[in-house]
Amino acid sequence: MTHVEGDGVPEENPLAAELDEHRARIADGARPGAMAKRAATGHRSVRENIRDFVGAGTFHEYGSATIAAQRSRRDLDDLKASTPADGMVTGVARVPVDGGELTCVVLGYDYTVLAGTQGYFNHKKTDRALEVARERRLPVVLFAEGGGGRPGDVDAMLVSATGLDLGTFAALGALNGLVPTVAVVTGRCFAGNAAMAGTCDIIIATADSSIGMAGPAMIEGGGLGRVAADEVGPMSVQAPNGVVDLVVDDDAQAVEAARDYLWLLSGLPGTGEAPDQHVLTTLVPQRRKLVYDIRTAIETLADDGFVLELRPEFAPNAVTALVQIGGRTCGVMANDCGVLGGAIDAAAGDKFARFMQLCEGYGIPLVSLCDTPGFMVGPDAEREGTVRHVSRMFVAGARLTVPTIVVITRKGYGLGAMAMACGGFRRTSATLAWPTAEIGAMGLEGAVRLGFAKELGAIEDPAAREERFEELVAQQYEQGKALNAARLDEIDEIIHPAETRERILQLIGGFPGERSTRPYIDTW
Repeated sequence: MTHVEGDGVPEENPLAAELDEHRARIADGARPGAMAKRAATGHRSVRENIRDFVGAGTFHEYGSATIAAQRSRRDLDDLKASTPADGMVTGVARVPVDGGELTCVVLGYDYTVLAGTQGYFNHKKTDRALEVARERRLPVVLFAEGGGGRPGDVDAMLVSATGLDLGTFAALGALNGLVPTVAVVTGRCFAGNAAMAGTCDIIIATADSSIGMAGPAMIEGGGLGRVAADEVGPMSVQAPNGVVDLVVDDDAQAVEAARDYLWLLSGLPGTGEAPDQHVLTTLVPQRRKLVYDIRTAIETLADDGFVLELRPEFAPNAVTALVQIGGRTCGVMANDCGVLGGAIDAAAGDKFARFMQLCEGYGIPLVSLCDTPGFMVGPDAEREGTVRHVSRMFVAGARLTVPTIVVITRKGYGLGAMAMACGGFRRTSATLAWPTAEIGAMGLEGAVRLGFAKELGAIEDPAAREERFEELVAQQYEQGKALNAARLDEIDEIIHPAETRERILQLIGGFPGERSTRPYIDTW
């Protein structure tokens, strides 16, 4: 701001100059050494990631003038120079996307400032940002990299001796099911930072990230030995175990995936361009024991380029993805017959149930592609607590109010098929089947061995016994074919595979995309 002296020459307002100086000081360019060290790790600064996320939009920052609560032991100029924004960048972003504009709250721990730790003032800033998200019902993206709690904020001891009197974690938890939340990890994320990430709907991480509930110092301090930071919770552990939903190569891909996730949950329409649906006609082999790629079915049903698969490495026999169909966001869950024959084990039960909650939480129609011989059985399965884990699907399915369309592509057997149908074939908006579908109380082979055990046991010649077994299986198959099930009104309709997308669009067409209640979305 300027004012005019008597000679008419504008003179710079010293207060405005002070503001400009502050803005220059918090910019990445003011700390070339810190930025060089950051670049050496192969990662961008948090401000660079936020700029990439916002793109051609705008970012309005909150609390940029804060510094670490360490004035009693460090020089003020040092704190201003080395702890800009107290290592936490917060604000509201307006991001232009296809179909409209995405407005959300952005929070980012700055790893170049005290290793991205959680300080007294950045907790206050986080609480403020989460309050804005709650009041305005705005999605949240959290750049979570950092080392957890910061013991060096000695000024805060005047307020709290333990540092436990804060509401940050509950504030983020309170957003569960209220607004979409996504955590992005591009490096090391430990302790409190990891807890924040774990509270979000999904976690997106770069392949070189390490996530854990404690860093090396705390692990060693707890008497658990010395562990390198990158070995605490690498992606080779955290992706297969289901902690991380999506692993990407670098910061740019992580930012893009976060934007895609929030956009898919925003309800903004896409292009609606469809692949050739006739690909589905020959997808399922005529020989019923041959495997096929269920992801081809998902990619064909979805609009071109609009598939975001979640947790692909966890429970790979269960596929969960957010897609757009006809410009409308849908959730797709499917059995992968190439892994465990598509059987639903304990991990798959957890994965499917949580995905149902996610779809219900944000008013997203659900498409279930069923090809399963049922729940996984046997002593090994029971040691994993399968009874409880797979039963989550019945509880989650019973609470669904969004449209649910089940398409039986091949095997639809027993309790597993019922779980894929939200608890029963009449629980859905429509239960459809392709001509290749086969339906029964249990797998055909098991049904024959159980139901005809006496007859088969009486046949002494092994070759003759096997021949009779195959005859009985063929008879069971004829009885369980989709067309026969349709004749008995056990399913709503049998359709050609190429008609599936059209049926889905018709069934979700009148749904407003609203939620009848505010649900709870399990972190697991």
